[in-house]
Amino acid sequence: MKKVVLLSGGVGGARLARGLAALDDVDLTVVVNVGDDEVVYGLHVSPDIDTVLYTMAGVEGPEGWGLTADTFTVMKRLGLFGTDTRFRIGDRDLATNLFRTQELLAGETLSAITARAATALGTPGTVLPATEQTLRTMIKTVEGEWLSFQEYFVIRGHTDEVADLRFDGAATAQAAPGVIEAIEEADAVIIGPSNPPLSIWPILAIGEISAVVESARRVLAVSPLFGGRALKGPTKQVMASLGLPPGNAGVVAAYGGLLNDLVIDTGDAGDRSELGEFGVKIHVGDTRIADPTAAWSFADWLVDLL
Repeated sequence: MKKVVLLSGGVGGARLARGLAALDDVDLTVVVNVGDDEVVYGLHVSPDIDTVLYTMAGVEGPEGWGLTADTFTVMKRLGLFGTDTRFRIGDRDLATNLFRTQELLAGETLSAITARAATALGTPGTVLPATEQTLRTMIKTVEGEWLSFQEYFVIRGHTDEVADLRFDGAATAQAAPGVIEAIEEADAVIIGPSNPPLSIWPILAIGEISAVVESARRVLAVSPLFGGRALKGPTKQVMASLGLPPGNAGVVAAYGGLLNDLVIDTGDAGDRSELGEFGVKIHVGDTRIADPTAAWSFADWLVDLL
């Protein structure tokens, strides 16, 4: 068994987690971004954790988030009262968030709640929040306004140009139980095909996590880019506005010397020679993993690199 830790945020990381979890020879721990967490409708919402749990259990919605075949009766009813329902939570998804909020109010930890949800959903592997403390990604627009992640991403449709980021609470946050031990024991740390600044930087903003990743046996990242841009979301725009180089060179730069390896898509094979100057070993594979079978095939190929 190869022990693998995956750092995950967003849909891309969740899809890679699904592929890795399907391999019989991998002992997988997924460390998930909590910088997107928010209180919405009075509930503690953990979008990245739920995306990982649902995707690994095979019950994710068609967009990669939420639950398949969910209904939105509660949102419609809230709308009748004039509630702003732009942050939409499906009825079945609402139950997950009610459960999490209830247990947090009763004094349970986010790690324990996540483990119980994983068991109920039939999610394989081990899924851990990066931290149990409050850590929130804040986005500064070019107009100088600071926005919470969900205000920027969902409410305003990630159309604002990002001038800066900060991770409130990161300076005092501690890694959740099991995170440091999993990374120390891992044969490799894989950084998923997630938005580097918005999904992975919040994890690495926790000092003890970045330190243990830096000393890990091997750190491999899967690029989220195809021809210089992500399949969905503002990855290209955010990286550019934060001063990172274009394309896969920006992915390497985003991780500041942590990487031993970078996997890029077959369509970007021409970038291979240009990336050689960074001292990172470049691998080329088919990184389009929306389909579960494609995710399994890619994960199998990926683990063979380790």
